Formats: sequence, structure tokens, C-alpha cells
Amino acid sequence: MNAPPPSSGAPAVPFSVLGLAPVVPVVVVEDAADAVPLARALVAGGLPAIEVTLRTPAAPDAIRAVAAEVPGAVVGAGTVLTPGQVTDAVAAGARFLVSPGCTDTLLAAMRAAGVPFLPGVSTASEVMALLERGVREMKFFPARAAGGTAYLKSLAGPLPQARFCPTGGIGPDTAPEYLALPNVGCVGGSWMLPEDAVAARDWDHVERLAREAAAL
Repeated sequence: MNAPPPSSGAPAVPFSVLGLAPVVPVVVVEDAADAVPLARALVAGGLPAIEVTLRTPAAPDAIRAVAAEVPGAVVGAGTVLTPGQVTDAVAAGARFLVSPGCTDTLLAAMRAAGVPFLPGVSTASEVMALLERGVREMKFFPARAAGGTAYLKSLAGPLPQARFCPTGGIGPDTAPEYLALPNVGCVGGSWMLPEDAVAARDWDHVERLAREAAAL
């Protein structure tokens, strides 16, 4: 849980994203009308934490629709880059925030938002900088390009208090290797959302893949 230091005066974070499910789907929504049936399929398959990336104009409406219409979904915003996006995402109903990296300005905004957040890291120095600020849960990105399981295993020795959600280049074949590490709480990925299934609105197929991912 990324709770702020007691002296910060920021609101306490209510839950840990890392404890919701072994896999967090990373969703790019092109058409906001797809958001609700897509999210329902993921939740039915056992993946309640859904990261909607802020990479498309449809993302805020998608977050708003899922938050309002999909019981059991814990919808969050990904690819959060600015304080303005933090404010807009939370206003739309995002219950957690994920960023590919971290700056002091962005960290302050995420901390003040009062929802769980996973700032992105890819080096030991970045992990140490966040630990100094009381942040213990982070996104490891881009996971495969940054060293994968071997790198995370190396971090566990000197920095055991840090826990990660690796994202980037992870699929069903490699996810178990990440999840077996003591400093990994969950992984992020999009393999349960193949482009052809989403384009065809084949939500039954998405649900099946989500169920397989949840079983990891």
C-alpha cells in the first residue's frame, strides 16, 4: 500500500492494487461503447482490476462508464503522465492510477488524489528514490526490455521492501515466472484482449482468456 508518510497530511490509500488479482488487464479503448461489455467479460473471468490507459480520446468516457455500470470492476487509469490527468481520471471514477515512470510533480499529484497508485520504475535508483518517499508498490516497466525476471530477482535481495507489478512484454507463458517471485504482487498485460476478438466484439472469447489468466 502506497500510504504517504504521516507528516504529509495526504489521505490514506484504501487498498493495494497488487492484492486484487494476479493479472491486471491493460486496456486500450478505441470506442467507449465497448468499455462496458469488455469490462463485464473481464470481471466475469475473474479479473476485477482493469487498467484503462489514457492513450485514446475514448479513455475518460470508458472509465466513467465502467465505474458506473460494471459491478465488481475496480477500474483504474493507466499511462498517467500529468497532474491534470490524475485529476481528470479520478473525477471520471478511476479507483487507482498507474504511470510508466515518475517525477516529483506527478508523485505529489497521485499521492494527493487519495487512491492507490503504481508509479513506474525500471532501475534500482528509481526504486530507492520512491522508497525514500514512502512508496513501496510500483510498476516495473518495460518489464521484458528492462531485464525481466532476472532483474527483479536481483532487486529482491538489496530492496526486499519494494513490490512490483511488472508490465510490458508479458504473456501467458511468462507471467507465471514473474508471479513466482517474492517481490511481485501481480502482472499487467493485454494478452487476454486480442485485437481480433475486441474488433469482433467477441466478449465470450475475452472472458475465456480472462479466466485462464485469473487461474495463474
